[in-house]
Amino acid sequence: MKRIIMFLFLLLVAVGFTACDRDSERSQGSGDGTSDTATAPDNTGRNERDRGGDTKTPGDQAENEADRTITQNVRQAITSDDRLSTNAKNVKIITQDGTVTLRGPVKNENEKNEIEAKAKQVAGVKRVDNQLEVTG
Repeated sequence: MKRIIMFLFLLLVAVGFTACDRDSERSQGSGDGTSDTATAPDNTGRNERDRGGDTKTPGDQAENEADRTITQNVRQAITSDDRLSTNAKNVKIITQDGTVTLRGPVKNENEKNEIEAKAKQVAGVKRVDNQLEVTG
């Protein structure tokens, strides 16, 4: 009889802890820095644009040595500049036949122009297609 009572008591305590844990998760949100009531971002328009084939994506990066080297050198020039924001350092760089396409969000017009200038200074770049978007 004592074993049954002890088992029921432990079961009740375990259920109680589980309920407290669930309440804590609800009050703190999902734990990923967003609240449960926040609306998820809708990138449908951008995704459809990128699927159309008219917009360069990282999958369009040429696989020849010269274009890969250009992309690497542009990336290095951008990431070594401590004045640029994290977003600016993470822009997409796609090179095909010496043409560098820059895509992604940047903080301001100055960053947009600075990244384009850095890309133009890299050896082997024939043209820069600056599609960077100012977000702030």
